[in-house]
This record gives sequence, C-alpha cells and structure tokens, in this order.
Amino acid sequence: MLSKMIQIRGILRNASHVSQNSLSVCKRPTYVRGYWQQHGTFYEFRTYYIQPHLNAVFLRLTNEEIHLRTAHSELIGYWSVEYKVTEYVFHIWKCDSYAQRVSVWAALAQDPKWIEQYISKAMLMLSSQDNEVTYLVPWSKIQKPPKDGGVLELATFQMKPGGLAVWGRAFQAAVGTHTGSGYAHAVGVFHSEFGQLNQVHVLWWYESADQRAAIRHKSHNNARVVAVVKKSAVYLVSQKNKRMFPCAFSPIK
Repeated sequence: MLSKMIQIRGILRNASHVSQNSLSVCKRPTYVRGYWQQHGTFYEFRTYYIQPHLNAVFLRLTNEEIHLRTAHSELIGYWSVEYKVTEYVFHIWKCDSYAQRVSVWAALAQDPKWIEQYISKAMLMLSSQDNEVTYLVPWSKIQKPPKDGGVLELATFQMKPGGLAVWGRAFQAAVGTHTGSGYAHAVGVFHSEFGQLNQVHVLWWYESADQRAAIRHKSHNNARVVAVVKKSAVYLVSQKNKRMFPCAFSPIK
C-alpha cells in the first residue's frame, strides 16, 4: 500500500509539473487559431476507459467519492457513453487558467482522502485514459439544458488545418441554423488546443433519442439548413459522435 501511495503521488506531481511548463504560453493574451481568446478559461475533456467487468464498481465508487474531487475544481458534466466498443466515461472540468490547474493537481497530490478513498482504487479499474484541453469558441458559452433528463450527444468534427480563422465562420453558421431553427439545444461548442488539433466538439441536448431522430429527419429536409451545412462541410475531414447519459452526480443532466 505504501509503494502504491508513493507511485500515485509521483504521477500527480508529474501532472502538476507538465502543467507548470505550459504556463509561459499564458503570460500573454492567448491567441487561438485566428481569434484573440478573451480570457484564460479552458475546459479539460477526460475519457476513462474502464475494464468491462469493473464498470459498475467504478461508477458506484465515483458516485460515492466524487465530492473529494469536486472540492478542488468545477465539474461541468460526467457521462456514461452508450454504443461503444468498450466501457468508458467522459467528463468535462473547468479550469480558470493553467496556473489554477497546477494548483488543483498539487492540492490533490497532498489530499490523503482523495488518494486513499478514490484514486488509488479507481486507477486499478482503468485500462487507459485520454485528456484534451479545449476552449469554448468565441461565440459560444456553456448553456445548461432547459430541463434535467434527456440525452446528450457529443458530436466531434475533424476540420481541415487552419483553425477558426479558416472555417470558424462557416461552422458557426451551421451550428446557428440548428439552434436558431429550434432543432437542438447546444450546451457548448469547443475547439481543441492540446490533443488532436483542428477538432470542434458540439455538445447537443435532446429531450429523448426519438426526439433527436425526428429533429434530424426534419432538418435534413430544410433547404436553408442543408445549404449552410454544405458550406461548412467543405472544411470537414471526418466526424464522429457519441450518445451519453449523465451520471447521478453530473451537474449537467
């Protein structure tokens, strides 16, 4: 147990050091692919791949102990993903700055309850994990769903190189026609900063899976929507999506 605790503290300390090395990037206004980022707030996307036979155990442990993690920084949402090859969860954390992220991980490395009651157990249940740093696009903000319940879809678009300065306006128009026509509620639109570059993620909310299917059918027959999407598709390389269900403790449901 002692060696495991030392190992975990080392991992957390290394994560803090990696974040600290990124601080020099943020001493000036953050330039984000053709637009000046108005503030230093970013959102960390984390994906935990769980050993299939331990999925229920992992979710139960996280439900019981997540307060140890949210005591240090703001959780936006935590979801279980459906229609996948393996079991995994997806969660979004708000970071006010890179310096704040460093302080969070430094504090976690010194938090015995979080280490002993949660992370030392949870790490053993994971097969791998990914994380990505994203910013909200300049024209988007976090907008919670109009009500709890329903399903969320994270649509990920791999765009051509060049960033928002090249395809930002066309992509904004495509999202705007969907939200403006009342077809869908956009919780947030994010673009990647660290991780796979030139990615845009749109977090959509629907009342139900059947409502989503009906809306998509309707939008595909809307000439205005089709025309705008075609202009955006010129810059598109590929896309994928995931259907997600909120965990009981997720702020966004």
